[in-house]
Amino acid sequence: MTKIVPTLWFDTEARAAVEFYTALFPNSGIRYTAMLHDTPSGVVDIVSFQLAGQPFQAFSAGSPFKFNPSISFIVNFDPAQDPRAREHLDALWHALSEGGQVLMPLEEYFFSQRYGWVQDRYGLSWQLILSNPEGDPRPFITPALLFTGRVCGKAEEAGAFYRSVFADSQAGQLRFYPEHTEPNCGKMVMFSDFRLGETWIAAMDSALDHGFGFNEAMSFTVKCETQAEIDGYWERLSAEPEAEQCGWLKDRYGLSWQIVPALMDTIMQSPHLEGQARVTQAILQMKKLDIATLHSAYEGTG
Repeated sequence: MTKIVPTLWFDTEARAAVEFYTALFPNSGIRYTAMLHDTPSGVVDIVSFQLAGQPFQAFSAGSPFKFNPSISFIVNFDPAQDPRAREHLDALWHALSEGGQVLMPLEEYFFSQRYGWVQDRYGLSWQLILSNPEGDPRPFITPALLFTGRVCGKAEEAGAFYRSVFADSQAGQLRFYPEHTEPNCGKMVMFSDFRLGETWIAAMDSALDHGFGFNEAMSFTVKCETQAEIDGYWERLSAEPEAEQCGWLKDRYGLSWQIVPALMDTIMQSPHLEGQARVTQAILQMKKLDIATLHSAYEGTG
């Protein structure tokens, strides 16, 4: 099944941020680190890690982009699985909010007895919620998309589109705003979620004037075993030719994706630094990545 990996683009703080996050979440840790040289951003620091079993990637490359709440991470504290769920939620809230900014206070709302939305010290957004133990189970961490501005009202359509792109997908919840919640209306999604391969993603609309939207600071990496997979995802997802570079693309909603060979994990962990350097230079010349060319570059046979 397809694995979609949230990828965080930092200015210089990737390692510090990852150490902060992995110290807070259970079942977390760094898988590997790597450094790429001679890139347009200079030295690029790469960290592959997991939080509560959810894979992530982060890198420092002098990012001109800033995180914003258009992409956040829902953290589900389920009393049915953890008798101390509320206590653990409060502890994580305290750690994430220190040096950060509270977007919605931690308190009771009509949809949860305990919920809050916070932007942490690195600018990353988290929604902490005490889940209904009688509801359908969901992962502890779920990426969440907020459709605002020019894409407001597209959350339901986007969920259907992404499910058409990724095999073994599943629709989940779909709730619309009640009447008289202007500027949001009943045709807009208050909350939805869906599974793409192994990854659950949430999506919602907001007609408020937030002043932010999707950007390259947060992307989703799709790791592919074959060139046919890369070609297929590229053809179906890419909607802005000018945004295509080094395996990156933007879809019709402005969301950034990286379509990469699974081979890259092996290359990044290899002690063969000359091979890594040749692969880096090869990638810089590409838009859509070509597995055969990258393999030849690594082996020095290209």
